[in-house]
Amino acid sequence: MAEVCLSGHELIAEVDAAQPSNGSVDYWWMGQHSVLLKLNGRVVYIDPYLEPSPARQTPPLVTPEQIRHAELVLCTHDHLDHIDPFAVSGIAKASPQAHFVAPAPHRDRMLSLGVANDRLTTLWPDQVVELGGIRITAIKAKHEFFDEGPTGFPFLGYVLEHGGLAIYHAGDTLVWQGLPQRLGAWDLDLAFLPINGRDAARYRVGCLGNMTFQEAVDLAGETGIRLSVPTHWDMFAMNSEDPTKYEDYLSAKFPESRCRIPRAGEKVSASCQK
Repeated sequence: MAEVCLSGHELIAEVDAAQPSNGSVDYWWMGQHSVLLKLNGRVVYIDPYLEPSPARQTPPLVTPEQIRHAELVLCTHDHLDHIDPFAVSGIAKASPQAHFVAPAPHRDRMLSLGVANDRLTTLWPDQVVELGGIRITAIKAKHEFFDEGPTGFPFLGYVLEHGGLAIYHAGDTLVWQGLPQRLGAWDLDLAFLPINGRDAARYRVGCLGNMTFQEAVDLAGETGIRLSVPTHWDMFAMNSEDPTKYEDYLSAKFPESRCRIPRAGEKVSASCQK
């Protein structure tokens, strides 16, 4: 279980008060692969997972009704902890100004959750959109498989850029052939990487896997990510990992690289160091 720092109205108030300078970002990890950013004065949620469940080891930090400040909501794929119907529909109601981004195959899914067509952008890999002054590039993800269909790739990650800062949220993915080279197009300052790994037992029950902590370390080190944050390790007992293994291996293999093990609801600031 992840340690919880701030939650509820206190967390919302801290986000609203945050004023990162140009070329900087404040972020709050919310458990699993859910991240909250304050970037260019915009409040950005990525994969908000808020549904209460007895299976959760990290509780929801806020309710959808408390999220009245969202301006961008990015979803990486249609699994419950990434496109959470409870969160998406609730945020769409509570934050009528919010614009949503999702992979192209999930347009109908997002519309069914109450996201109006004019508030929704769906993307294919390598498509670029600028919203609220933030440039967003879709990066294909391989969640065990690519599973590309006629309507697009169901799994994506995103690179967000503003003020010289480049941030990568990997979504759920393995390290596919060509991913390090694709990420080499950016000088990445910050990245959120899943480390829960994969195995036969999980696959047999429909739990699709991600990078191991070793693979995530290699991706961070070989692409020169300045600050990496291991995620997707805390939420479910049968799909967890020890993030200190990531930290230890990174320090041994790439001592010039930095990482930060996140605490739920903790404000962290990162800046462009180019």
